[in-house]
Amino acid sequence: MKFIPAFLLCLLSLCANAQTNILSTDTVAEEIMLGSYDPSTYLATTILNQPDTISQGISANVSPDSLHAYIETLRTFRNHNTGSDTVSSTNGIGAARRWAYSKFQQFSAANQNRLIPSYLQFDFTGDICGITEHRNILAVLPGTDTSDRSIILVEGHIDSRSENVCDTASLAQGMEDNASGTALVLELARVMSRYSYNHTIVFMITIGEEQGLYGAQAFATYAHQKGISIKAVLNNDVIGGIFCGHTSSVPSCPGYGNIDSTDVRLFSFGGFNSFHKGLARYVKLEYKEMILPFASVPMTINIMTPEDRTGRGGDHQPFRQLSYTAIRMTAANEDGDANVTDTAYHDRQHTTRDTLGVDTNLDGIIDSFFVDFNYLARNTVINGNAIGMMGISPKTPDFTLTTNNQNNLTVNITQQQQYNTYRIGLRTTTNDWDSVYTFSGTLSYTIGNLSPAVYIVSVASVDTVGVESIFSEEKMASLGINQINGAQVSVELLQNSPNPSDEITNISVLVNRPIQYKEAYISIRDILGREVKRLPLQLKEGINETAYHHGDHASGTFIYTLVIDGKAIQSKRMVFTN
Repeated sequence: MKFIPAFLLCLLSLCANAQTNILSTDTVAEEIMLGSYDPSTYLATTILNQPDTISQGISANVSPDSLHAYIETLRTFRNHNTGSDTVSSTNGIGAARRWAYSKFQQFSAANQNRLIPSYLQFDFTGDICGITEHRNILAVLPGTDTSDRSIILVEGHIDSRSENVCDTASLAQGMEDNASGTALVLELARVMSRYSYNHTIVFMITIGEEQGLYGAQAFATYAHQKGISIKAVLNNDVIGGIFCGHTSSVPSCPGYGNIDSTDVRLFSFGGFNSFHKGLARYVKLEYKEMILPFASVPMTINIMTPEDRTGRGGDHQPFRQLSYTAIRMTAANEDGDANVTDTAYHDRQHTTRDTLGVDTNLDGIIDSFFVDFNYLARNTVINGNAIGMMGISPKTPDFTLTTNNQNNLTVNITQQQQYNTYRIGLRTTTNDWDSVYTFSGTLSYTIGNLSPAVYIVSVASVDTVGVESIFSEEKMASLGINQINGAQVSVELLQNSPNPSDEITNISVLVNRPIQYKEAYISIRDILGREVKRLPLQLKEGINETAYHHGDHASGTFIYTLVIDGKAIQSKRMVFTN
């Protein structure tokens, strides 16, 4: 079985009411996050706010050397476990967080003091590894427009661990997990604070991730209690390594020794009408249109089906559980599944072996690195570009979706009608859009000559400089497949998504009008007709989803059937590929 940490139950429930006395140590930073400030106070002498300027500037100025330097410094703190030394100036979590805070101060000084550093301080009921008071490190870049007070948050955790989750004495440098994410956040603060955005951007380095996402939970709770609106959260964790270990948490990398420096994974919660998946699609679209045409090394962004790897968790989850839109970015390859209790475990993640690299010629200098700084830089640019475009984006529209006949869909914009241009994201059986349509000079657009299928649609506004908003909620329509003798059926089994899939897929049932029933489930059978799984369902009007975990590197064709009160209603095929 794959390893599920002993603290995972607490992690998944977020240990309710564990954090108390949560406060920002800088009241100015808090007022800015609340939107209670005068933007003119923080205006740059030269305002750089055009999309191409921001996108190309981030791409050009994110530096692999800077990322390397940050990680080299984090390495010197030796052990920055959440419960490690808070007094020493050279070792432990205290030294690490004071250094990170000083970097935010340095970046602010280089940019007209527009970046406001702060700690988010909180007490933990009981303790975390022997310590009761903890601090996230953050820097707040004020937006230029307070008419929409929602902030954008990018985060990565700074705490490290070895085999024992509270071992504060051993080497615990945590270079991949998660000095890579910490360095990414620092570099974005350095580069992005040169530019101006309508929305406030918060760069946050969290604590307590390894013991149960406590630092992220503290900020999510703080924002919820204070009424801070969050537009999007991008969590970066294990984001710089390119080597596949003997083990890795599913959905997994291909096998030991595989190298991948051109793929990155985006994990998020939900399926149909998931704003988290919508954010992942937005990140990918912005990269494809703003960065990829000029990229010397093209990246592939993979929108994953699950919220995280099987049995694992991350700092995006506390935000999602409080209804904030959040995703996780993780390297394609991981060196280990963190099953450190297994005596056969030889990988680096969550061990003293999570170091920067090795000295191959024994001259005292590391010359073979486990973190690929060029790969980390490319992932940093993906984050920064998406954040930058969200930071200057227009308002999200609403719309109605109608079917004119058996092969046409018509979108009508009903809110935010002040824009001249809109975009439509259209998808069927994948997590990504099949097509993105752009139309101008009208509030209505018809997509014609579509094949019979279930179509899922969302829309975005586009402003005068060509920046699109976050996409809207999704609406669904069936063309040519949900009628029997001209009448709409009450219940319809939809095609699983994604299909083909590896490890996990979502199965959906559309209930067009309320039905009476006692029991409903999805029966999954192999091609020989043997039932391999039953997934219970509650059928409410609208879309009803269930996730099927088939297993990492599974392959083959399966039949899934909707069964209501013992009667097979409808069946479809799904394919799993390696």
